[in-house]
Amino acid sequence: MSGIVPEVGDLTFEGGIGRIDIRWRARRPYRPLVDHFAVYGSPDPRFRPSPETLIGKTIDTRLRHEGLGPERRTWYYRVVTVDAAGRWSRPAGPLRASSAESVTVSGRPVAVVGEFDRKGLELALSPNGYAQYPARFPDGADYLHGVSTPGADWPYLHPGPADRWAGSRAHTFRFRFDLPSAPEADLVLAMWLIDTHASIPGRVEISCNGTAIADVALENGATRGSLEGDATAPGSPLKPSVVELPVPASALVTGRNVLTLHKGEGSWHAYDALGVFDPA
Repeated sequence: MSGIVPEVGDLTFEGGIGRIDIRWRARRPYRPLVDHFAVYGSPDPRFRPSPETLIGKTIDTRLRHEGLGPERRTWYYRVVTVDAAGRWSRPAGPLRASSAESVTVSGRPVAVVGEFDRKGLELALSPNGYAQYPARFPDGADYLHGVSTPGADWPYLHPGPADRWAGSRAHTFRFRFDLPSAPEADLVLAMWLIDTHASIPGRVEISCNGTAIADVALENGATRGSLEGDATAPGSPLKPSVVELPVPASALVTGRNVLTLHKGEGSWHAYDALGVFDPA
């Protein structure tokens, strides 16, 4: 049922860690009336659109393909316009697209808290003990790599000023680690989250040894990470996200280094794991 409904054009993508964002241009005005766009994909460039290769349907001109894992993946996509009568356009594409590879795959760990596995169950108070946070961590987390342990010293939940249960104030976590010598090249911080608040995930100000590195706006999540900690469970509503960014060599020193994460805006985020990596 194609040939009547116009196909989309200008397929583009942006690859992230574990995901690929696909975008396209639709012909406007919609004649005939468009019901939705269907995105199909496969690692095989010769694939044909079918129920088995359907990635998702949307009324927008973009779609995010998630759950691709930390390794770099290459996929091929086709987009079909479906009108109000159920008729299809010809499939646009294929678009060849790749996700980005995580430093947790390509790099060497320098210091880490937790396991990068889309679970936060090994962290303190997980999966739903956030009510104990004010008593257990009145000054936030202060973690020394090689001495502290994830299950006792790094809370699964990092609250913000929007959280009344945590005192409606900013909270700062500190991650201390030692380097035998100051690196010549940048290191990379990997901060994996299993979930964030759905409407006010807030921001995290990140610094190293007093040098500001980044002010990160977190992605909206599902507001379930305060109650459950396994994003790999079948049917899990959790919405994991990944932040990976450089830690400048100029901010690092021989000996003890202190990475500071300050949540001064918004509500909580729930950790999967945190680590500093050598990308070389």
